[in-house]
Amino acid sequence: MAGHIQDRWYRTENGPDGKPHRVKSDRYGTGMRYRARYAGPDGTEKNKSFPDRQKRLAEQWLTQIAADMSRGSYIDPRAGRVTFRQYAEKWLASHTTDINGHDAAERRLRLHAFPYIGTRPVASFQPGHIRTWLSELASAVPAASYRRIIFGLVSAIFSAAVDDTLIPRNPCLARSVRGPQPDPNRVVPWTPEQVFAVRTALPERFRAMVDVGGGCGLRQGEIFGLPVDEVDFNSGWLAVRVQVKRVRGKFVFAPPKRGKTRDVPLSGAVGAALRKHMEGFPPVEVTLPWLKPDGPPVTRKLIFTGRTGDSVRASHFDDHLWKRALVSAALIPAPEPGERHASAREHGMHALRHFYASVLLDAGESIRALSTYLGHSDPGFTLRVYTHLMPSSEGRTRKAVDSVFYNISQAQDSSDRPTTT
Repeated sequence: MAGHIQDRWYRTENGPDGKPHRVKSDRYGTGMRYRARYAGPDGTEKNKSFPDRQKRLAEQWLTQIAADMSRGSYIDPRAGRVTFRQYAEKWLASHTTDINGHDAAERRLRLHAFPYIGTRPVASFQPGHIRTWLSELASAVPAASYRRIIFGLVSAIFSAAVDDTLIPRNPCLARSVRGPQPDPNRVVPWTPEQVFAVRTALPERFRAMVDVGGGCGLRQGEIFGLPVDEVDFNSGWLAVRVQVKRVRGKFVFAPPKRGKTRDVPLSGAVGAALRKHMEGFPPVEVTLPWLKPDGPPVTRKLIFTGRTGDSVRASHFDDHLWKRALVSAALIPAPEPGERHASAREHGMHALRHFYASVLLDAGESIRALSTYLGHSDPGFTLRVYTHLMPSSEGRTRKAVDSVFYNISQAQDSSDRPTTT
């Protein structure tokens, strides 16, 4: 047993005979009687009080502390008193991520975690608390995909608390806790007719964006930030090195998502569309800060710009140009007078990437190559998203079996025929 137990109802004094005697202290009969004390790994004293007639519990507590120390699973009882919000804010402040990622995480915690579990001490969490929170989250956030992001963030914070020895285990990883499941909806790519209907409905200065998105698989920000010097018409390659993104209300140049720079094959048709676009709308030098609003200024000669010669603003483009084109292509309904266009998440510019993926997979391109061209960090992710668009495996199976059996059948038929002399 580590440490010792102090009986605060008695004290030891030397009697007239010079021998030590136990006498009642001033606290006799009031308050907690026993105080179990031990020295923690950091050298500081820890203690816990127990009432009268519970000395055995105090001894068991010290024995458990000693066992935890020997196994390396000791948790400082005081450390877990910090609330989830206090620890999460500290974790967020020290977490390495870009500004947008930091702001998004802060917003998700503030809106969807702190109001429900923010005031509870970290060490007091049980799987039941997480299950209750998930139930409330399902009512507040309809989209399962967004709930998965929030749940993953909270679980990451609890995992950090385990690493920091505040708690022994992550309550989000308990077997009884079922995290939000992914939406069962599969990607349904546009048809070529829909792609070119949207292209035709856009103003002429923006039509080649559809060619780059649907023919090279670039994201919206990568299209908006595409500079002339990253398009090599002679070799037939397009380099993706930069994007335009919004950070805290201001537009900046930044690397592609997750820093995944890449080179994408440039087809002759897309190259011709870009050449024609640049003849009608010459590229313009645009200067924006790098990575963050107060970052160093960087100048790029952009292929796509707004009417005033600056970078394309995504919000204006989406609301006033893209959605009008979607209406013209009969992909979304026209808004009622005085109303805004309907939400069309599945028909955003990202739909051009899905179209690009469907074209490549239908042509027999590999998942690994497609993952590289799309800038995904993991081919497994690409497979999960687009596996249903791959050529039918049962069709390939029938063809393979037929080729073997037909060959055998024809050979047998030939051997069974009577020979003529």
